[in-house]
Amino acid sequence: MKTEKIYSAGIDIGTSTTKMVVSRFLLKNVAGVTHVPRIEIIEKTVLHQSPIIKTPFINKDIIDMKKIEEFIFQQYQLAQIVPTDISTGAIIITGESATKENAREVVHTIADGAGHFLVATAGPDLEGIIAAKGSGTLQQSKNSSKVIANIDIGGGTANIAVMQFGEVIGTCTLHVGGRLIEFNNGRIQSISPPLMELMEKWSNPLSVGDAAEDARVTQCIEEMVGTLALILKGQCTDDKHPLLLGHLPNWHKPVDAIVFSGGVASCIYENECTQRQYDDIGERLAKMLVQHEQLQSFLWLQPKETARATVTGAGTQTTEISGATIQVDAEVLPLKNVPVFNCHLDETAIDYNSTVKTAVERADDLFAIQDNRAPFALYFSELPYLSFQDVHALCEALLQHLATRCSKDIPIIIVTQSDYAKIIGQTIQAINPTVPIICIDQIKVETGDYIDIGEVLPSGVVPVVVKTLAFHSK
Repeated sequence: MKTEKIYSAGIDIGTSTTKMVVSRFLLKNVAGVTHVPRIEIIEKTVLHQSPIIKTPFINKDIIDMKKIEEFIFQQYQLAQIVPTDISTGAIIITGESATKENAREVVHTIADGAGHFLVATAGPDLEGIIAAKGSGTLQQSKNSSKVIANIDIGGGTANIAVMQFGEVIGTCTLHVGGRLIEFNNGRIQSISPPLMELMEKWSNPLSVGDAAEDARVTQCIEEMVGTLALILKGQCTDDKHPLLLGHLPNWHKPVDAIVFSGGVASCIYENECTQRQYDDIGERLAKMLVQHEQLQSFLWLQPKETARATVTGAGTQTTEISGATIQVDAEVLPLKNVPVFNCHLDETAIDYNSTVKTAVERADDLFAIQDNRAPFALYFSELPYLSFQDVHALCEALLQHLATRCSKDIPIIIVTQSDYAKIIGQTIQAINPTVPIICIDQIKVETGDYIDIGEVLPSGVVPVVVKTLAFHSK
């Protein structure tokens, strides 16, 4: 059977560092001759990993886009490919870099000139999920009943994603990172605002100009690690904690095992520490994590990737064909780069209204960009048997929580793994004929995947491109 090659690039512009990965994927139609085509990736090869460079800034608020573009095109030359060869991938601005004045401009400018990219300015929760995929932890959790927390610690933040059986069950982000205190010539050069706020209750807080070896620097690091331990143990209830970025932990099972990724993790698991060249607290933070008594009570697992975890969530692309029993508003197609959120229906106690309400709120938190709502797909992976009354109740709940935000730009998008798409779509349209809806089935996706939905084919199906975040084994 004929195979096809595609090339993918992943670019991560973080608080401290910028890096890039170029990969090649081999695609093949794995369905039989008489079956609907099913294209799958049968082989992944990393062609080139860039060096990890310090993220270039013009000043503290503006990313140096010209230097990043030069770096990217230099990596393409080293990988011996040209940007037009790239058919998929992700550019992700993470940590503090996502808050810079020109963050969105940087992402879109690079995406326009550097191949065909999935553009994602990752918020902290989504960044945690991407890192968990890139570190290999999500894959590792598929074969385990253990509740595993992946903690991705970079320069500015620690992004926590908690998973079990291959599903993300919660996230949380802390101001814990290697560059929250920076040094120059043995003196403190900068202290991040969250740490300044943390020290407000101290009788004698640190100041710029104090010695790098001051005992209060160690005290700061101890407070960061102690807060992380409390979060992982479910013992932090202060939603105004100065080190908390966003919401409190939203998982409801005790964590069994922990995995660290990100730049600080390379100091934990590897001999070389990528933070060393940056004159900050990264190395000391890593040592404290390893020595901390409360963290030792967890099972420690090894990641497949550390410093490159987020960038190796660069994208793979698998093309699938939807089932034939679908309901779509052809006018809103094609759709590109729609993020997916998995909505779990509990078979034992189905309260459609509260389940859909919670899923929509969490999806909005994950995917909204600077308070602007973005389209997303609600995914129902395992629908129980639904009677007509069940379908009607589910559709009423979907309309109640999604119809008010609907437009031609933001249709209701429902994806199911089983053959319920047509009946759900038709019921929604019967209740409210004015709402644009895309309802497709026989597609398997996960929270954090992105989908492209093509125009309706003559056979009545639609092509769906699932952009899932790849990791690779060394």
